[in-house]
Amino acid sequence: MAKGFGGRPGMGGMGGINMNMIKQAQKMQQDMQRMQAELQEKEYSAQAGGGVVEAVVTGKRELKSLTIDPEAVDPEDVEMLQDLIVAAVNGALHTAESDMAASMQSITGGLNLSF
Repeated sequence: MAKGFGGRPGMGGMGGINMNMIKQAQKMQQDMQRMQAELQEKEYSAQAGGGVVEAVVTGKRELKSLTIDPEAVDPEDVEMLQDLIVAAVNGALHTAESDMAASMQSITGGLNLSF
């Protein structure tokens, strides 16, 4: 009789990993792939300057739209408008990241897996 990994007969080189663990890992992988696909389709928005600038990003971390209230456009203070745009885009991206991390944590049960 051939010995598998670790000297256990019939283990086929799997060394102590049982089939149930493999099935659980496969299910987790499928759930994660499904969740990632769903998250990539979601949209996240954030506002800055009391709502005069709004950014919408996708779960793919792409800027989808940017809305600027005409009252926010001051030719004498372009720098402020630029700061509001950056703040709105970064806020939307942060919201997307937080949602993705929370969703993945629900699947992995708190395992610290980086993606």
